[in-house]
Amino acid sequence: MNIEPLSDSKIIDSWQRNALPWMNAVRRGGIESRRLVTDRAVLDAVLACEPASVVDLGCGEGWLALALQHNGIGVTAVDVVPALVLAATQAGVIDGRVLSYEAIAEGQLKLSADVVVCNFSLLGKESVEGLLRTIPALLKPGGSLIVQTLHPLVACGDLPYVDGWRTGSWAGFDEAFNDAPPWYFRTVHAWLELMWTSGLTLREMREPLHPQTGKPVSVIFRAHVRA
Repeated sequence: MNIEPLSDSKIIDSWQRNALPWMNAVRRGGIESRRLVTDRAVLDAVLACEPASVVDLGCGEGWLALALQHNGIGVTAVDVVPALVLAATQAGVIDGRVLSYEAIAEGQLKLSADVVVCNFSLLGKESVEGLLRTIPALLKPGGSLIVQTLHPLVACGDLPYVDGWRTGSWAGFDEAFNDAPPWYFRTVHAWLELMWTSGLTLREMREPLHPQTGKPVSVIFRAHVRA
C-alpha cells in the first residue's frame, strides 16, 4: 500500500518502524533536550494542576505515565503503536491502551480525567484537529488540556513562518533510526485558533529555555473548556 509521504498515515507508519530505537533512546537518556529541559517541564505543568486522574495521549514508551503514577496519580496511557504501549505496560504502566486519534475522535475512549496531556504527540493535521474537538468530552469539570510541542519560532528554522507539512529528520539520533516521520507545522496563532475552534481557551503558556543557549526548546499550552 502506498502512503502519502506527507500525511497523518505516514507519521504512524514511521513510528511503527522506529518504536524500538525510540524506546531505547528515551530510556538511556539519549535525547539532550528532554534530559535537560522538556521532561521536567511537562511533568511540572501536569503536577501544577494537582490532578487525581490523567490521560496521556501519545504516551510512547510510558515515561510520563510512570512518573505521574509515582506521584500517586491515576493514569490512562494511550498510543496508536502497539509496541510502545506494550513497553509502557511492561515497565509498570497500569492502564495502557492502543487507540488511534481517529478512534478517540469517534468516542472510543470512554472516560474523563482532570488532565489530558499531549507531550510532543500532536504531529499530524486532520488527526490532531479531530482529536482536539474531542478533548472537552474527555475533561472533567475544571479540567485542563496540556500540550507540549516544538516551539514554532525555533522549529520553523529558515522556512517561512506559515502552517504546512514539513519533512522529518532524525538528525542527532543514531543509525538505528530510519524513515523519519513528517510533521505538520503550526504557528502559535494556529495553535491558539485550533484550540478555540475546539471549544477550548488558553489559560497559560510556558516557554521552557535551554540552560546553555537560553533559547526556548518547546512551548507548553494549558487550556480549559470554554464556558
